Amino acid sequence: MSSGRELTLYRNGSVYSTADPLASAMLVDDGTVAWVGSEQAATSIADSSMRIVDLDGAVVTPGFVDSHVHVSDTGLALRSLDLSGVRSAADLLRAVERAASECDGTLHGHSWDESKWDDPVLPTAGELERAAGSRKVLLTRVDVHSALVSPALATAAGLDGAGSNGTDSGRADGWNGVLASRGALVAARAVARPSDEHEIRSLHRAAREHAASRGYVALVEQAAPQIGGVEDLQLLLGAASDDAASPDAPGLPEIFAYWGELAQSPDEARGILDSLGVPVLGLAGDLNIDGSLGSHTAFLTADYDDGPGQRGIAYLGAEQVGRHLAACSELGIQGGFHVIGDGALQIALDGLALASDLAGASAVRASGHRFEHVEMASPEAIAALSAYAVMVSVQPLFDAAWGGEGGLYERRLGERSSRMNPFARFAAAGVPLCFGSDSPVCDLDPWASIAACLRHSNPSERISARAAFIGHTRAGWRAIRHRDPLMGQLVPGAPASFAIWEVDELMVQVADERVQAWSTDPRARTPLLPALDTENAPRCLETVHRGQELYRADSFGA
Repeated sequence: MSSGRELTLYRNGSVYSTADPLASAMLVDDGTVAWVGSEQAATSIADSSMRIVDLDGAVVTPGFVDSHVHVSDTGLALRSLDLSGVRSAADLLRAVERAASECDGTLHGHSWDESKWDDPVLPTAGELERAAGSRKVLLTRVDVHSALVSPALATAAGLDGAGSNGTDSGRADGWNGVLASRGALVAARAVARPSDEHEIRSLHRAAREHAASRGYVALVEQAAPQIGGVEDLQLLLGAASDDAASPDAPGLPEIFAYWGELAQSPDEARGILDSLGVPVLGLAGDLNIDGSLGSHTAFLTADYDDGPGQRGIAYLGAEQVGRHLAACSELGIQGGFHVIGDGALQIALDGLALASDLAGASAVRASGHRFEHVEMASPEAIAALSAYAVMVSVQPLFDAAWGGEGGLYERRLGERSSRMNPFARFAAAGVPLCFGSDSPVCDLDPWASIAACLRHSNPSERISARAAFIGHTRAGWRAIRHRDPLMGQLVPGAPASFAIWEVDELMVQVADERVQAWSTDPRARTPLLPALDTENAPRCLETVHRGQELYRADSFGA
């Protein structure tokens, strides 16, 4: 794109704007929204100095923010074996055998989910070795908290001979001979991950380009030592800085990042931040208090329904959590944790209470701490989160994948599953929410995520499309404490960060089935959003961030 000033008039469509809920046109002046208004007004201001874009009925919305994503793993998943469709161990082994015949290096696979198989028995190490042809193979479960590891990879990672109690200096904790979790998974991932700088950058670009094609203008990376390591973070943020510095470089979604490493004092926190060599938003994200429900490692206050005697794993205690949050509060930065089970949430809340004693309640509230996932929360816990002003980062597609009758949640938790992912209760209590995918756990698909809010398996936890849309746009910017209050809006003076969508129909959609589900009455003065129950999902035609094009469909503007 030229560095000179450019006026672009988008017209003959629909513009989602609180400045004018009926707007059908938008003027962008050198990367800033200059005006929104009617088609008639657009005709009067159009002149030869402008580039005119005919929307042809398409809708323009603010660009999406994914508040919880893993960029490298997303890029790796895009280029590896998709196992989401397998329905048995035999299916999985056949898929591995076919892929291994065409693979030179380590074979990566992702998204298998035995909870959807007719028979959930996993393959043995010997079966996996035969299918893999003795290659190194890492097949990550859909929740990314466990993986099947071939004998060749196990040997390379030093897992051989390690029992379930863990040996090899503790690195193999969570290893049963074919399935790795916890320390064993970290060791296997460290060996299997690409190490070449150019390959890692290629994975980053693949993920960001894919996100741009889905209407995302920003991604919030949840980095941690056990996920990609500091080198991955440095490459990701270094490349993002290079992109921003060069106006002629191909556009990519903006990257923000948290680093999930524990600190027990302000000096330790400052030392961690200084050692990274790149700027992060805080010491938060996938700093795990517990694991996942799918892998039976989420920490619960009562036994798993399908695992008597099992309550998951607490990786951290309340004192560690409290001292970490106090340290971050004293530095005025965001702290936070990965929290899924109700037992883990109680540890987090006890930690918040300790942090308030150590650093002061006002400092804790002012720091904008955030918890990721928070899938199980009692009314008392929700009230405490609100009182501490904790931002909760949630993933609606989790409920779409695992909620409802007969789903994973019900099998793991029984009647407790009906209270999972309490979006409506969070909102009613004033708990600030932002939304993400946890990609590659779930797809980078913002409209599917919004639809999941509308169709929550528990009708009492459904929220409107508008509330969900704000959670995927404006709230994403607020969650990272972005200094521009107009980010995530299409109003005069706001950065021109938006996506253009081909849609079947526009509606106002609410979550309460007792009332009319949609309206196109202009007197409502409510901006319209794409209908999400039509034959075709919204299709991204163009994504623009700060005036720079990130993606354009071949058919758009032809």
